[in-house]
Amino acid sequence: MKFQFFTSDSAQTRAAGKVLAAELLKTKSGKKAFVLGLVGDLGSGKTTFLQGFARGLGLKDKILSPTFIIMRRVNNFYHLDCYRIQKPQEMISLGFEKIITDPKNIIAVEWADLIRKIMPADTIWVEFEFLSEKKRKIVIR
Repeated sequence: MKFQFFTSDSAQTRAAGKVLAAELLKTKSGKKAFVLGLVGDLGSGKTTFLQGFARGLGLKDKILSPTFIIMRRVNNFYHLDCYRIQKPQEMISLGFEKIITDPKNIIAVEWADLIRKIMPADTIWVEFEFLSEKKRKIVIR
């Protein structure tokens, strides 16, 4: 799966997240958790993208960045933020390995490059790049 989006506002970034959620719902096998690894500079649209992604999954809860609490859970959707993580072991101590093995779970990890060593091999990577003050490039691999 590879998608590329160019967005110029938050509504377009959320819409890109909804597209990925729709694809996920078509392809999710139920044999393992679905894991997204989001990578990009501060303010590049990661949380905004996940707001659209969550809506695309049918979640109604407000999606906020868990920067200071590390992890938020809404039903079987886990939203993790590794910005403040010093080493991957910290995520393991929070139960990361158990969360990613439950096939009912969908996990989105912001700043996933900081824990790349423990991310599953089949992680879907979402890369955010600033092209200008308002324009972003989002690549999903």
